[in-house]
Amino acid sequence: MSDMFKITLPDGSVREMAPGSTPADVAASIGPGLAKAAIAARIDGELVDLTRTFTGDCALALVTNKDEAEALDLARHDFAHVLAEAVQALFPGTQITFGPSTDDGFYYDFAPAVIDGKPRPFTDDDLPVIEAEMRKIIAANKPLRREEWSREQLISRWKQQGESFKAEWAAELPGDEPLTVYWSGDDWLDMCRGPHLPSTGKLDAAAFKLTRVSGAYWRGDQKNAMLSRIYGTGWLNKKQLDAHMTRLEEAAKRDHRKLGAEMDLFHLQHEAHGSVFWHPNGYTIYRQLEDYMRRAVQAADCKEVKTPQIMDARQWEQSGHWGKYRENMFVIPDETPNTEDEGPVISGEADWMALKPMNCPAHILIFKQGIKSYRDLPLRIVENGCCHRNEPHGALHGLMRVRQFTQDDGHIFCREDQIVDEVKAFCEMADRVYKHFGFTYAIKLALRPDNRIGSDELWDKAEAELRDAVVRAGLATPEYGWEEMPGEGAFYAPKLEWHLTDAIGRTWQVGTIQSDRMLPERLDASYVGEDGNKHRPVMLHRAIFGSYERFIGILIEHFAGRLPTWLAPCQAVVATIVSDADDYAHEAVAQLRAAGIRVESDLRNEKINYKVREHSLAKVPYLLVVGKREAEEGTVAVRTLGEQQQKFMPLSEAIEMLKGEATAPDLR
Repeated sequence: MSDMFKITLPDGSVREMAPGSTPADVAASIGPGLAKAAIAARIDGELVDLTRTFTGDCALALVTNKDEAEALDLARHDFAHVLAEAVQALFPGTQITFGPSTDDGFYYDFAPAVIDGKPRPFTDDDLPVIEAEMRKIIAANKPLRREEWSREQLISRWKQQGESFKAEWAAELPGDEPLTVYWSGDDWLDMCRGPHLPSTGKLDAAAFKLTRVSGAYWRGDQKNAMLSRIYGTGWLNKKQLDAHMTRLEEAAKRDHRKLGAEMDLFHLQHEAHGSVFWHPNGYTIYRQLEDYMRRAVQAADCKEVKTPQIMDARQWEQSGHWGKYRENMFVIPDETPNTEDEGPVISGEADWMALKPMNCPAHILIFKQGIKSYRDLPLRIVENGCCHRNEPHGALHGLMRVRQFTQDDGHIFCREDQIVDEVKAFCEMADRVYKHFGFTYAIKLALRPDNRIGSDELWDKAEAELRDAVVRAGLATPEYGWEEMPGEGAFYAPKLEWHLTDAIGRTWQVGTIQSDRMLPERLDASYVGEDGNKHRPVMLHRAIFGSYERFIGILIEHFAGRLPTWLAPCQAVVATIVSDADDYAHEAVAQLRAAGIRVESDLRNEKINYKVREHSLAKVPYLLVVGKREAEEGTVAVRTLGEQQQKFMPLSEAIEMLKGEATAPDLR
């Protein structure tokens, strides 16, 4: 028995298996139920096919559909391969390129077949036919078989098949290690690292849907050929698919671009592509949030600053952003004549300015004004800082991805011994803010990536500081979705991230705080310590909203436009039933405005049901209806948005009710 491999299972039991055996053999030895349910395996932590042979003693964990995250990723990967096989079966001459899984499905990029001398791109009309072919492939239960090939074999195969894109990619793969391909049955293959399900029949044919077609450049470069990208959503079963489609329908109703037009909040147009034209209603929301955040940071003893929009390229070069972000920066030549107080102008490459993509270097320049003592720390500075980033045209999306945006940005300059207390205080403030808006959230600690700077000792210290702060704030619990994410930190520092969950279950990464010991070093920031020597401050980068534009977009979709009364652009409308009540309506509006309520009147000669529908579409929280009787009695009929019944009450009582709801949340 000495030549048997010892396979250790998660419960600690050990099974001895002969060389050449596989995880599928282990599953079968345990029982027919597990053999049927198993879809993949982890060998010493690595996710592999069920048919991968053991090479020695190892730890084994079998993967089933109960391991939902792994099972979903495997299924979506396989759906992409089935999509590619179906397309080539239906449209001979189509070339395949790449097809990864995504957060909710999959896609595959194709070079369309050339018909009568012209490429025949795919359209949405092709999707039902492709779906039907995919279901045939799934029903055929074709085994998915892994093979190792040399690079030369791969290139030869792709060239013989007329797959020029695959041949190009194969030529760049390392030639000193075996490469893998996967067969679907015996007649179709794709090169892929895997792993895959045992067969196409492990997919649920009712659990996917092709959603749309778009254009995509080969390898993401607009200089390359244009391809057709087919998107799909894929799940483990039809129930999951149906739930997802329902979420998509609800998300479409909540789309902030649609509601933004209905509520007259903002618009975007090509004359300022990627920048927002705020209308009075939308800018009211913006200003309310700005005032809210200003009160929040003042309560946290932060000092507000304002820094220039344009800064010299030498500053960005010294900070490291010039090398890393230059392609996303709006750069302009510096043709301003030199003056004595500005210092010498360097000729050549350095004579450039750039619109700031972030506020960090400017805040260090403020810190460096004058000599700072250890007694001055922590120094907390914040800025509603307008930034510009030259995002790709295709990446822009309403308020969610823009080129001009304003951050609720802040930086805390502190001593080493102050880091944990400062991060803890920020965690507590972020908790209050998000709860004010009705969000639940998860806090995640993004840990050191493989490509990083700084010693392991420094990373150990920085990660422990952030972890300790969350623990001391009482937020490192399952209730707050506490999670540590290996490899997800910035190259210079770990960070805490806040992932909000909205009303329909979507998550949005918004707030963040990270400790930075590198930028103060690069920009030579220092303070005088208690020992009389110079020391480097630690710089904590923090934001809660992230950007006002994106946060407003999230709020619109979270509340489906029905914003809390304190945020609503118009909090109430006084609407008349008859013209005899016009004077009383004017009086009611005057009293409401005097009480600090944002109110408008609607005296039009229209039926009240028409007015109710119109103001409901505009998402006005309260409609105060007045007629002749209300004018005589000094009352109003109050209609609350989304409710069918109306309440009759004295005007004074309605004003007090609205005053309570129109007041922003207490920040204590």
